[in-house]
Amino acid sequence: MNPLILVVDDEPDVAALFRQQFRREMRAGRFAMDFATSAPAALAWLEDQAANTPVLVLSDINMPGMTGLELLPRVKALRPELPVIMITAYGDAETRRLAREGGAQDVYAKPIDFGALRAEIDQRLGGQGLPA
Repeated sequence: MNPLILVVDDEPDVAALFRQQFRREMRAGRFAMDFATSAPAALAWLEDQAANTPVLVLSDINMPGMTGLELLPRVKALRPELPVIMITAYGDAETRRLAREGGAQDVYAKPIDFGALRAEIDQRLGGQGLPA
């Protein structure tokens, strides 16, 4: 089974963007991606997917209802070992501090540097990346 990455973002075009950016890795079977359009949907997905433990969660911070910062401690309560990277359009120091204090591994600002994110994913998967 391919390693699984969960992407949480309320914007409908994010799934298409991530599928496009990581199509080579997914076609090659390096990993699979699944998508949740809200924090509650992500929590439900994590509770349902006991057999399909993701290796990484990428979550937007600014979402309606439950924010990514509110989601973070709930993910950590469910799966303490699961790394979470937060994504935000507001990469200010306070947001970064709150995310890190909540247990986030890192914070990426939008627009996302997909080269850096690809390197991060590759590192987490043991450095078995695809050639550029």
